[in-house]
Amino acid sequence: MLRNFLISVVAILMLWGQGASAQESVYVQIEAQPSLSVAEDRLRDYASILPDVNGFDLGRGWYGIALGPYPRNEANDVLRSLLAQRLIPSDSYLEEPGRYGQRIWPIGAGPATLPPVTAPQIEAAPEPEPPVTDETPREARASEALLTRQEREALQIALRWAGVYAAGIDGAFGQGTRRAMADWQAANGYETTGILTTAQRADLFRQYNAVLDGMDIQTVRDTRAGISIDLPLGAVAFDRYDSPFAHFDPTGTVEGARVLLISQPGDRDRLAGLYEIMQTLDIVPLDGPRDRDSDSFTLTGQNASIVSHTEARLDGGAIKGFTLIWPAGDEERRTRILAAMQSSFAPIPGVLDPAVIAEDSQSVDLVAGLSIRKPKLTASGFFVDRQGRVVTTDSAVASCGRITLNSDYDAEIMATDPALGIAVLRATQPLAPNDVAQFRDGAPRLQSEIAVAGFSFGGVLPSATMTFGRLSDLRGLNGEDSLSRLAISTLDGDAGGPVLDDGGAVIGMLIPHDAEGRQLPDDVNFATNSASVQKVLSQAGVSPQLTTGLARLDPVDLTQKATAMTVLVSCWE
Repeated sequence: MLRNFLISVVAILMLWGQGASAQESVYVQIEAQPSLSVAEDRLRDYASILPDVNGFDLGRGWYGIALGPYPRNEANDVLRSLLAQRLIPSDSYLEEPGRYGQRIWPIGAGPATLPPVTAPQIEAAPEPEPPVTDETPREARASEALLTRQEREALQIALRWAGVYAAGIDGAFGQGTRRAMADWQAANGYETTGILTTAQRADLFRQYNAVLDGMDIQTVRDTRAGISIDLPLGAVAFDRYDSPFAHFDPTGTVEGARVLLISQPGDRDRLAGLYEIMQTLDIVPLDGPRDRDSDSFTLTGQNASIVSHTEARLDGGAIKGFTLIWPAGDEERRTRILAAMQSSFAPIPGVLDPAVIAEDSQSVDLVAGLSIRKPKLTASGFFVDRQGRVVTTDSAVASCGRITLNSDYDAEIMATDPALGIAVLRATQPLAPNDVAQFRDGAPRLQSEIAVAGFSFGGVLPSATMTFGRLSDLRGLNGEDSLSRLAISTLDGDAGGPVLDDGGAVIGMLIPHDAEGRQLPDDVNFATNSASVQKVLSQAGVSPQLTTGLARLDPVDLTQKATAMTVLVSCWE
């Protein structure tokens, strides 16, 4: 029955009309085999039922089977028609002649870039008849017996995707697999024999691969980066080199899709450095598994917008790898594309020159043209004991997905007092402060010299800066006895930092520069006084160090003491 069906199709194909125009030609790529002998057998099989069959050397021991060439605007019709008739595999696609190497079939037919053959004039395919079994169960079992273990496992994967199979992928067609086949047949209107025919297997894979329609997965051989890999060229396109990356940016088909090829000379130390650098980038969200050994690493990160996966490894004195960035919520397509990239990734000769740097990537906020992850808010704080607990302003840590101290240490909130605007933090890992606050026990002298230590410019500078002024009043504008008024000009990043007297004793914590929405002069600021900070610390179970007064320090020594206790507090999404 199948033989008669194919003979009738050949008759239809032979009626394709004339009229190919001199336009760009492409092939219909239908199959690839890792063995020349197997490829030749498959070529003979296809040539017995289809015209225009070609075989090409694809490199790396693979051989491709393709039909054509045809003018591009008509090749799509050929592809759709043959897929509808289930004469070619469901993952067949259009391919450029330049992707093929030496022709191996027909012998002596010449290069892949020959002019297009007579284009098929294909009529619109009629509405399909209800599916029927094109092979008897005996014939189906015989064709099934010819499947390789890999093909049998792929069939189980497709059945699992279809929701009818939940057992292991082992290539063994036991009762569970047979039951899944019968369930799939029933769901798709076929006779429930529990044995998929050749056409039914093609239909299953067509459904399975439909999610990749438009992704145009092709092998990219980047000899400059020294990487061969299958990429979704329907979603990304090469944009530029910016060491150590080759950037493939979105085409617009999938919003936010990006690929980086990683290539640089290196050793284990440079690989470890790359691992740390990658985690500072916006494209690698913090949530997700990380794995690193001496010769390779993987990074997976996810947030509400993207899922990012990076792999890199040492290969002959070079670091090679890739990153796939894909929009969140599109997991089926992402995992299928990632699997194709992982299975096809292969280092080839060549490595990207570290001197290749794009002009527009020279910024402290960029690494090789990629944005460094930045917190949504930064403020200052200061250590209050040797366990690394920190006082800061409560507005700096409200609604944070993550809090860090000095960019390296994760922290959590121990206690807050919204009325006083104070938050107490503790590091979630061991932390040894260089110095801790000594709180002044008693009121400081009015009009005395004071200083504020803070990260005025966020994390741009490596340490806190000092600003000097005077103590104007021991109360707030409305008589609040928890506040002190300062004659000093500060920046937003200083809020939460310590206010010190001329001996280095802490007399308060700087609060944000506002007065309930009123516009204040630049040199008017306020601090929550020492007694109020001590009260909040005691309620949190922290015992602050107290002093009745310290000997006056010169500005250099005062700066050293103040910056040693001051902490950069960062609030992240």
